[in-house]
Amino acid sequence: MIIPMLATACCRNNTPTTSDPHATAETQALYASLFNVARQGTMFGHQDDTVYGHLWWGGEGQRSDILETCGDYPAIFGWDLGHIESGSDRNIDDVPFARMREEIIAAFARGAANTISWHMLNPATGGSAWDSARTDTVKSILSGEGEASRQFRHNLDAAAEFLLSLTLDGTPVPVLFRPWHEHTGSGFWWGSAQCSPEEYKALWQFTASYLRDVKGVHNLLYVYSPDIIPDTETYFERYPGDEWVDVLGLDAYHRPDEWEWHSGCQRMLSILTEAAKIHNKPAAFTETGLEGITQHDWWTRSLLPAIEGKELSWVLVWRNACAQKENKPSHYFAPWHGEDSEQDFVDFIRNDRLKIFTLESLPQLYTTEQKPQKK
Repeated sequence: MIIPMLATACCRNNTPTTSDPHATAETQALYASLFNVARQGTMFGHQDDTVYGHLWWGGEGQRSDILETCGDYPAIFGWDLGHIESGSDRNIDDVPFARMREEIIAAFARGAANTISWHMLNPATGGSAWDSARTDTVKSILSGEGEASRQFRHNLDAAAEFLLSLTLDGTPVPVLFRPWHEHTGSGFWWGSAQCSPEEYKALWQFTASYLRDVKGVHNLLYVYSPDIIPDTETYFERYPGDEWVDVLGLDAYHRPDEWEWHSGCQRMLSILTEAAKIHNKPAAFTETGLEGITQHDWWTRSLLPAIEGKELSWVLVWRNACAQKENKPSHYFAPWHGEDSEQDFVDFIRNDRLKIFTLESLPQLYTTEQKPQKK
């Protein structure tokens, strides 16, 4: 038996409102800002930016590969909750959760935005997020019975505790929360081959209901982010509904051996942004990048043409694995000082075709006077 929804979804009118009717004032202000920022330019983001870089690890939050190349921090910082559900003190990329909390709060204090994904361990098997051999994990979670369902609630409890701890002087830090991402692929236990469209929708709705209505987490904006998609129908096949989603996103990495970037990005980002206008949502390029940045002018020749004219609230590239610590010398998606694409990245940030917001140029995101403009 499918777990019933824990609350009736809120209604929307023509003015954009958050999916959580009790979202904090700062969270609502951030939502309004996402619309307004997209009309001026695009925020640039980087995963795990202040906790490690390609040639360094740790520090006190002052270092940043982005800072050391263009002279400024990103406008949006990406993080991941993976392994919080196991009771570990470190996430999937070995970042201490205590440190992550500090950096999220520090980013908010600076006026930047934070986005969080979650590579949750498989609740049915205890395996990784990529443990996708079984096709009944989501079904067993939704049954409301058995170990997988109990474990899933436990996992949400652990996430809620962390999310509720994100406060600055008593003010909850708004988070762009991106659960169950890249679900149009089959790499994760919540993927398209692992559950039906209706099961995926129910998983999303239960997640949002539980965090919001049971745990009282009201500092989240929910971001829907499929992987590479062929058409609009595929994009929305597993869509939980406008009342459950705040931002329409897309994850699409530049993999030259798998698909043609220029035409593919234009097609997919056009699908995304047209859908965002129809559904009255902000749009974002939620994960992208070229691993190892094997094209020295990728920033101005590939990424910039893909995103200009699209009215995207942000674009985020994935992390720069610490080469020495992780033994992943080519697993990086942003430049560092001395990397071949460094100057092209600076040219990308300073280009005169599309305003790319970094921290210093970022408008105020959290003023409660901000009102969203209609699409």
